Amino acid sequence: MTAPRTAGLLGGGLLDLLLPARCAGCGEGAGQLCPACRALLTCAAAGPAGPEPPPDGLPPVHAAAPYGGPVRNLLIAHKERGALRLARPLGSALAAAVRSADAAGAPGAPGAPLLLVPVPSTRRSVRERGHDPALRLARAAARELRRAGRPARVAPVLRHARRVADQAGLSAAERHRNLHGALAVRPHTAALLHGRPVVLVDDLVTTGASLAEAARALRAAGCPPRAAATVAATARRSGWAGDPRSGVAQECRGPVRQPG
Repeated sequence: MTAPRTAGLLGGGLLDLLLPARCAGCGEGAGQLCPACRALLTCAAAGPAGPEPPPDGLPPVHAAAPYGGPVRNLLIAHKERGALRLARPLGSALAAAVRSADAAGAPGAPGAPLLLVPVPSTRRSVRERGHDPALRLARAAARELRRAGRPARVAPVLRHARRVADQAGLSAAERHRNLHGALAVRPHTAALLHGRPVVLVDDLVTTGASLAEAARALRAAGCPPRAAATVAATARRSGWAGDPRSGVAQECRGPVRQPG
């Protein structure tokens, strides 16, 4: 049994104990997440992000931080190394992106809970990692939103309808061709989404191929998403200046140690 698989079965506690007592973001601070790297997530200036130009069918995307430096390391540690205790701070950053998307979207029914639809991992990836990263972050984000007074719940209604090739090394156009038609809404679940504000969520947006395909599947079921939200985005946007530390909001007061 591999370590990620063990982490998935035991809630991440065993693997977290085996990981070095160094910050997964900068590799220097004590603990799995040092104060400086936590500030990159909790004080992130969430806003519009995503590739330019966007692929056809991609809904408006909002992200909390640029994908680079400590933020990149934290996402990889959560996804690939089973650092599951990072789900809560990463989920808080995702919640900030969801709030940004919610505020910019079309008005929904008053009091209607947001439905967070995660982009699903393949079965093989879930087996190898021992967990579904986007689903775990979606649940953490929904909890954070509810604590802040915004009703939200997770609706894992998407599934893989066919096998896809490994995305590594593929161009943006090749990724879109590879994923087109790969996702579908699970049978008998579309009714849960009709008339509700739906936000697609994932840990990261790069070319936008995965989110565009997820949006296509939802539209095909009659449930178009109002927006998409991610923890991080590779495309630069105004205010980030290409520096993973420049997304820290001005209201995050006090000196912050710059991660290495």
